[in-house]
Amino acid sequence: MQATTLPPRTADLFAQGLELQTGAALLRFGAARPRPADRISWSGDGAVAWLDEPRGHLWSVGEPTAAAGLTLRAAHQLPGAVREFTGPRGTDVLLGRHLAVADPVPWVFRWTLDEPPLHPAEERVTELDEAHHGELLAFLGEHSPAHSTGPGSSDVRLWAGIRDADGRLVACGAMSSLRDSGAPLMASVATDAALRGQGLGAALTSWLTRYAVRRYGCCTLWQLADNTPADRLYTRLGYRNEDPCVAARISSH
Repeated sequence: MQATTLPPRTADLFAQGLELQTGAALLRFGAARPRPADRISWSGDGAVAWLDEPRGHLWSVGEPTAAAGLTLRAAHQLPGAVREFTGPRGTDVLLGRHLAVADPVPWVFRWTLDEPPLHPAEERVTELDEAHHGELLAFLGEHSPAHSTGPGSSDVRLWAGIRDADGRLVACGAMSSLRDSGAPLMASVATDAALRGQGLGAALTSWLTRYAVRRYGCCTLWQLADNTPADRLYTRLGYRNEDPCVAARISSH
């Protein structure tokens, strides 16, 4: 008889009250409550973790040692299913004592519940639809090749942009969503490389934030930890900076 690996029992991510603590906004906004029937998750000792199965991505929140322990448990219980992870800062170092961790990138998960101050150039922002997907793809390819979300993504609710006097696209951005919870996630904000520093990105970011807060009560985003200009902008717009994270791959070698 062939052995079968059974998935672990799904844990209640909210039983410990972590979502109410500083530094656990990724749980508060990122994990659906009530839990989806097909979500595989772990909980215990001051941390929780849940798996995005299609991506093979494990999310964890809480105390770094406990989060690393849950990530290790998940990798052992579901061999090959956990290919990458995001956890509290330091998780990568702790997990690296037991698994081959590659390409760690420090991030900050940022969020706000409030509309930002009005930017004067917000009046230039317009919504873009499917007819503009080709234009968006070309613009992102030229000015933001490493963009996280592209036109046609099923997670995106809205694309918005700014045009110059000739009608040429000079800035764009998306209102996407966190996969498990559906909470609004700003993504792929990009500005024409020749026009940076003129406030176009700030206007678009402010407009998208206002859009999300008015419709959903919050807005979230990911910021690279060493991106100082973005840090200043998001702080000015009212985004909280309390959730330092790290993302990395689990290498098979």
